[in-house]
Amino acid sequence: MTQTDKPLLILVAGPYRSGTNDNPELIAANVKAMTDTALELYNIGHMPVLGEWFALPLIEAAGSKEIGDAVFNEIFHPVAVKLIDHCDAVLRIGGPSAGADEMVKTGESKGKIIFLDKSMIPNVTKK
Repeated sequence: MTQTDKPLLILVAGPYRSGTNDNPELIAANVKAMTDTALELYNIGHMPVLGEWFALPLIEAAGSKEIGDAVFNEIFHPVAVKLIDHCDAVLRIGGPSAGADEMVKTGESKGKIIFLDKSMIPNVTKK
């Protein structure tokens, strides 16, 4: 693992639909877990980002009618994959998720720092 003393742009990758049977309340709980983690990263001096923050508005604007339709699938994961190009690192959180695992593999292939536990991310806030 690479240590750093500079702020990183970190993609938080966790389950979105996995294990939810597309139940909106369970999906919202997954997004909240990722957002809460993003806030923790921000509070220790990093700039967090979720693919969902970019993908979901684009999916809506493109006319998606439901989670998992063709429009959704054309945008959802590809946006996060493209976003990784701009990130320094990927943090994998949560339970099983093929999509989050894809983000880790993509990050690895692009030479990004991969964190599998948020406790391994250094605090870079000014003391």
